[in-house]
Amino acid sequence: MNFCIALYIGLFTVATTKHVVVNWDISHITVNRDDYNLRRAIGVNGKLPIPPVEATVGDTLELNVHNGLDRPTTIHAHGLFQTNNTHMDGPAMITQCGIPPGDSFTYHYTLEQAGSMWLHGHLAHEISDGLRAAFIIHDKPGAELYHYDKDYLLTFEDWFSTEFADRMYHTINPKEEFPPPKSYAYGLVNGVNGNITQTLNFEPGKTYRIRLVNMGDINSFQFSLPGHEMYVIEADGEYSVPYFTDGIDIGPAQRYSVLIKAHDTDAFNYYFNATMHANFISASPGLSPRVYTGKIEYSADAPYQDTRAFYERPDFKWLNDIEMHSASGHPAMVPNRKLYLEIGNNLYNTGQHLDHINNITFVMPNVPTLFTALSMGSLAMDPRVYGPQTNAVVLKYGDIVELTINNFSTLLHPFHRHGGTFQITEYGPAGSSTPAPESFQNITVQKSKGSPMRRDTISLTEFSYVKVVFKATAAVNFFHCHNSIHSAMGMDMVFIEGPDVLQKTLQIPNAMYEMCHKQGIPTIGNAAGNIGFDFTGLPNVPTIVKQTGDNQ
Repeated sequence: MNFCIALYIGLFTVATTKHVVVNWDISHITVNRDDYNLRRAIGVNGKLPIPPVEATVGDTLELNVHNGLDRPTTIHAHGLFQTNNTHMDGPAMITQCGIPPGDSFTYHYTLEQAGSMWLHGHLAHEISDGLRAAFIIHDKPGAELYHYDKDYLLTFEDWFSTEFADRMYHTINPKEEFPPPKSYAYGLVNGVNGNITQTLNFEPGKTYRIRLVNMGDINSFQFSLPGHEMYVIEADGEYSVPYFTDGIDIGPAQRYSVLIKAHDTDAFNYYFNATMHANFISASPGLSPRVYTGKIEYSADAPYQDTRAFYERPDFKWLNDIEMHSASGHPAMVPNRKLYLEIGNNLYNTGQHLDHINNITFVMPNVPTLFTALSMGSLAMDPRVYGPQTNAVVLKYGDIVELTINNFSTLLHPFHRHGGTFQITEYGPAGSSTPAPESFQNITVQKSKGSPMRRDTISLTEFSYVKVVFKATAAVNFFHCHNSIHSAMGMDMVFIEGPDVLQKTLQIPNAMYEMCHKQGIPTIGNAAGNIGFDFTGLPNVPTIVKQTGDNQ
């Protein structure tokens, strides 16, 4: 199937931009989202799901947030590059203090890229309790890379019967078994039970873009549309060369766009499939995986096509993102700095099983990391000032960095880089002195060819490694597993990129300092709020008792 690339981009486009204002009043509400469980959740303007936010490249977005919760909150614009805007990125105690209860704060974004993004809470893992919404940035009219007649959005969420804090308590409580008993979520599509989502209407001969956004907590979603050819044109806000696939396994925080050419006849209707699953939850009929279907309707009078044979085909093709090519055509970057990361889980002297990157379990600093970078002068280039538990890596502005991430566990880990994307250059079997289980010994080395695909969230599968390459900017960028439980257990780190450049170019608004001062949080000094390398006041660092590898 051929798709016309718009080579006339910009020739007949009138330059118009808007100032988009969105008001969010965040509060606790009581809802039944899955048709089974009434529970407390976090909503916006008294409702869940939160409506998608839409804007256009070149627009400025003003997100006015009022915190009606009984604890601080922040918002992260997942997928935005945040060029010269790192202070608006949102992760608490990395680029800002939390918005205090009862207070308000305004995020300002200049939208420089098109794509399928999302907005979510970034403190106390409020994302898991409902604080998440799709954020779609459209191309300017006439500047679309690919032609399509209509744009559909499908968001996917996993929804648990209890709040995140309760699940986390049972995970890290040293008096309880580890890992804890499995909890089974329900799947939501466009904010409702996955089997009652709104029908997608197709007209013969037209082309449709369907955006697929996994806003889930820990579960992946397998998407397919039997009876149609599906071409992927976007991953995580980056356009790709059209890539044919039968199905896409969408990890937490990942996004895709697919183009689908409707049939020339309305003789049949069809179903799309969205199967929610997590590889660490054993199969249990009706509980895991959960299979959801939605309707593709050509005609109200037409029968639905039986598509069971589609999944039984021996040539069924799942998407493999290292086979994709960036539409930008940019070649693989040549790194001048290489970093090696190992991830897993350890038993500590506290009796807790906690996650780590290179045997460091992340703990928030006493001073937001960005504020340390701005206030420590030449010492900002020394990673020690950011504290022993922030797992900080300082990069020079313009460094080309290759990350090799090794996963020695039996779990998938979706890793997200804030503030930008990376090229995916290689997958392979994780190197270890301990052989992987037999079922994971068939992993082969795969290398990118041509222009490597770029994205901001990578699904790192069991007993494997991935190599990604990115260019350091002037920013403080969080890097973490996007499984909320794993991130809360410490599978996080932070890149301080070009702090010397930041000190010359970035000015923090007074309102951000005032939020900190109101909560008694220092805004200058090292990770402890002290001078030099005096870390008095930081929490005690737990001691590793046993390296266990696997995590929850």
